[in-house]
Amino acid sequence: MADEKNTEKKNDTKQQESGPSKNSKFLLKAGIMAVVVIFCAGAGFGLGRLFGGSASPPSNGPAAAPAEGPRLAGTQAGAEPTGTPATGGLSATQSASGGWFHDFEPVVANLNEPGVTRYIRVALTLQISAELDQKKGAALIEENKPLLKNWLNIYLASQSLEDIRGNRNFQRIQSEILDAFNEKLFPDAKGKIRNVLFKEFAVQ
Repeated sequence: MADEKNTEKKNDTKQQESGPSKNSKFLLKAGIMAVVVIFCAGAGFGLGRLFGGSASPPSNGPAAAPAEGPRLAGTQAGAEPTGTPATGGLSATQSASGGWFHDFEPVVANLNEPGVTRYIRVALTLQISAELDQKKGAALIEENKPLLKNWLNIYLASQSLEDIRGNRNFQRIQSEILDAFNEKLFPDAKGKIRNVLFKEFAVQ
């Protein structure tokens, strides 16, 4: 009986000795895991701060015009026309390249869309070569404005929605207006209009 009691005491002692050692191993593993998690989190935060500053490229001036061509304001319900409305009347300013600009008042025309009434509103700015005197050139444009507006109305009325969509069509329209205006203003000489810029190009 004494031997059995001694054996039970030894077993109890072993269990008491092994219990704390298991607990301490568990705590040691948990501590290592916590340190690893904290280290990884800190490394991730540091890398984010390191590379985060180069995400946005520096701005070198005004944003470039979109490559997709004119926005069709009529494609969204209640959308406002794009661009800035012309002030009306004569407005010509000197450009940095030595040429000058002349605002052409807005023109509104029906698009060629059978069964649907769709309007296009266009306001132009003409870029004129410095070879043409500003006062004489502005007077020439004003004198021929009824002819230019009439041609522009007829031209725009011949276009469909498909004809004005996309960058390629946008550039085609600019080129055709440029050629027509130069032909009407300077029939016997080299055209002095260098570019046709759209202040407003909206469909409703």
